[in-house]
Amino acid sequence: MNEIIRAEAISPMIHWIRGEKVILDRDLAVLYGVETRALKQAVKRNPERFPEDFMFELVEYELDILVSQTVIPSRSHFGGATPMAFTEQGVAMLSSVLRGPRAIEVNIAIMRTFVQLRRLMDSNRELAQRIEALENKYDEQFSVVFEAIKKLVARDAAAPPQRRIGFAVDG
Repeated sequence: MNEIIRAEAISPMIHWIRGEKVILDRDLAVLYGVETRALKQAVKRNPERFPEDFMFELVEYELDILVSQTVIPSRSHFGGATPMAFTEQGVAMLSSVLRGPRAIEVNIAIMRTFVQLRRLMDSNRELAQRIEALENKYDEQFSVVFEAIKKLVARDAAAPPQRRIGFAVDG
């Protein structure tokens, strides 16, 4: 498989925008080996295939966020055009408008990368739940210790002062 379409090469291209994992048109064009302009034209010729949950155009503040997070060097990176962001379903739909052996190979690699990311997120979620369960378990155990300490402190404070034994030195 071509080195550019390994999961390690694709995963940095996936961004989190509007609560979705997306790949920008420019990155997809590089992967598919086409000009960004050609990719956008193919999408615009088939608008019924790309509803808002498959593809959306970025707005000004989203571009500013991408630039500020150094995901892209500057807005000029996009050549003045408004970038399109493709969700996993949108990338899958691209296979119906971009044809050829490379398009098939790229789509398979991208789909596998999305699946790997989903698995990674699920395993992290499971790990977080396990840690929380351990914290709750140990919090309960330590609460028993803290209660015992509080009772000892309360009992010592409530006890009458004891008379000292020994010689008193005046003076």
